[in-house]
Amino acid sequence: MWADGTGAVDLVTAAGIDHVRLVYDYLDAGDLDGCASLLHDAVVFELPGLPPARGRSAAVRAHAGHVPPAARHELEHLLARDRTVIATGRRVPAPAPSGPAPAGHRFVDVFTIAPDGMVRACVRYYHAAP
Repeated sequence: MWADGTGAVDLVTAAGIDHVRLVYDYLDAGDLDGCASLLHDAVVFELPGLPPARGRSAAVRAHAGHVPPAARHELEHLLARDRTVIATGRRVPAPAPSGPAPAGHRFVDVFTIAPDGMVRACVRYYHAAP
């Protein structure tokens, strides 16, 4: 985690870290209402290949439609500073009944945290082979 010179993280950013972790947990569990409860009223999600989704319900619908069902997020790192949380990891689809396990997609999500600790914005980037 990034920190200021004293090693302290402000309380809003700390709450934002918890909310970001819970966003992934709720999405992975299919609990869209739980996920929406962590989002600011005026949240904006920017997902690759889609126009920006504005507002709680639009953001949750866009995210739910953008990723394969029965998949999970495997978080590798969470970095936070100044009401920004950066999450890196992999979105892994559920294993197929037969055949090799899918590899998933590496991602970087950049979250902005509102003054009340709610998720205000998220921009997702996927790794792409050159």
